[in-house]
Amino acid sequence: MNTQLVLVLLLVTGGSVLGQDRKPEVAPFISWMLEEGDELKGLPFPDVIKAASGKTIIPINLTNKADAELLAKIGAALDQVVQNMNAPGSPARREHRINEVSAHFEEALKAALNSMPGLACDYPKTAAGQVQRSGYPDLRLADRQSGRIVYLDPKLYETGSRSSTFRTFYFEPKRRTNKVLDDAHHLLAGIEHDGGQTGAWKFLHWELVDLSRFEVRLKAEFQGSNRDLYQPKSVVGTSRKE
Repeated sequence: MNTQLVLVLLLVTGGSVLGQDRKPEVAPFISWMLEEGDELKGLPFPDVIKAASGKTIIPINLTNKADAELLAKIGAALDQVVQNMNAPGSPARREHRINEVSAHFEEALKAALNSMPGLACDYPKTAAGQVQRSGYPDLRLADRQSGRIVYLDPKLYETGSRSSTFRTFYFEPKRRTNKVLDDAHHLLAGIEHDGGQTGAWKFLHWELVDLSRFEVRLKAEFQGSNRDLYQPKSVVGTSRKE
């Protein structure tokens, strides 16, 4: 595994990945990030998942019959969902913000996949056994016949933004809230919409992306809350309260 990737994951998770529960030394990471710049690029997503969860991303093999059949079923479900979401009276068309539409797509895609023989789709549970809607991945699909597991993440994007460089995907490695519990395929379903130009959202197109070939980047950022800032030990002056 990439040594730099391991060091970065230890930093951003407070030393909780790879079975370690100690805080890493900060100075070596700061020095390293200053040399690398504020952003680390080209990290293979399978390596990130392996380091954070111990699980393997299994590539899709388009020449494999089971994989091809599974993709066909997911495609049929997506066709059905897009058609339903474009229908008059669909819940998606009533929403004012596209972010609020995403949950409807997740629910509709889960229902469509569960209606297909041999498939079982649900929201993935964390390592603690809790259902958590937020964070990657959104759905867990099981193919009972082949035994394959697919983590499926639907994402909506506006026409013209397919090649945008703004952040549209994120993964936060946490042991307690980790939802990747299986060696599995990882697919992203990108759904194009028209930006609401017709007065209601219109969904135009979908495509499936195999995340086994996906590369991510890490942007270094140090954070603190008001609770962290206004500690009695740190306050050195104050006015009288009115």
